[in-house]
Order: sequence, then structure tokens, then C-alpha cells
Amino acid sequence: MSQDKVSRLSDNDKPSSNNVKPEYKPSYGDRWDNARATKKVVFGFAVAAIVLTIIVGFNLGGWVTGSAAKTMSSDAVVQRMSSICVAQFNQDPGKVQKFTELKELRAYRRDDYVQEQGWATIPGEDKPDRKVADACATQLMEISQ
Repeated sequence: MSQDKVSRLSDNDKPSSNNVKPEYKPSYGDRWDNARATKKVVFGFAVAAIVLTIIVGFNLGGWVTGSAAKTMSSDAVVQRMSSICVAQFNQDPGKVQKFTELKELRAYRRDDYVQEQGWATIPGEDKPDRKVADACATQLMEISQ
């Protein structure tokens, strides 16, 4: 300011280092500390975290439902028992002729033929298992190719 203007100012108008307060600007840390989430935001984040956990768990984590686990275990048992069926086929003295007959049958009749021969009857069981017979016929057809 020029000297004329300074002299015209009253004592209250004169700039003083005592009266001037620097403007306070809060830091990011201060603003973060003072932030308060509403119930709606907290609930939304909780729901999003639950949904994300479920999606990742079922897609990447290997989670399965109870019915899927039962199906998987049942399929595993059938596959193991069908190996016994193939072994019983291999012990049959007339396996060459019976295998020729099996190949001539239509695909939907092969499991019946395997059951009739007794190959699908697992030792200790009274009757053959249809799922085991179907898996056994499929394995026998894969062996022939």
C-alpha cells in the first residue's frame, strides 16, 4: 500500500499480524478421521461383501451345494464299481464271443446285456446295479476302440 492510504486508515483498518489468522485447511487424514458412515452405507458394504464372498467361493473356491456333492460322490462310487465290472468281464471265459455280441447291440441295450451276464453285480450284492452296468458298457466300448 502506498503511504497516503496507510496514513488514512484508522488503527482498526490497518493490517496487523496479530489480527490475521491463516485459513485452516484440514488434511486428508483429518477428513478421514472425521468421516462418519451412515447406517445405509455400512449395510450396503456388508451386503456387497457377502455377495462377493459367495460369488468368489462358488466360482473360484470350489464350493458346491449339498445336492451337487451327493451327485459327485455317487458318480465317483459308480466309476470305482465299474472298474470291478470290467475286471469281472475280463475273468469271463467266453468274453470274446460275449464282447462281439455286446458290440452288435444298440447303445441303449448294452447295459441290460452287462446286467444279464452278471458283470455289474458287485461281490457281496444280490442284484446288478444299472448305473454300474451303463458305466461298465461305456468303458468296454472305449477299450475296444
